[in-house]
Amino acid sequence: MNSVDRPKGELVIQTIAMPKDTNRDGDIFGGWLVSQMDLGSAILAGQVAKSRVVTVAIEGMSFLNPVRVGDTVACYAWLEKIGRTSMKICVDVWVTRYRTGERVKVTNGVFTYVALGADGKPTPVKRD
Repeated sequence: MNSVDRPKGELVIQTIAMPKDTNRDGDIFGGWLVSQMDLGSAILAGQVAKSRVVTVAIEGMSFLNPVRVGDTVACYAWLEKIGRTSMKICVDVWVTRYRTGERVKVTNGVFTYVALGADGKPTPVKRD
């Protein structure tokens, strides 16, 4: 893997793809992968906002390669943009192939979160 092929951002979640997460063809179900991306990017969004956050949009999803049972799935995220009450978090997902150890980028997307106050209404993102 050369420097061009390295994941961008910080590792926010890592797990193993299991048989229960497959579609009828034996590949990992895309919805499961999106949920991992949402969980991981929500961690980063919550750290940035220092409050409760909710997902309000997902854009730009591209599935590049399949995820297989046994692959180690790693989500890398970074803050792309911060607004008054919202944040855009970019997520790249890489896998380490089971048994071969090959690293492959499998998908990417952009998740938009809104920070919420104690009253459940949008609140300004706390900037340091």
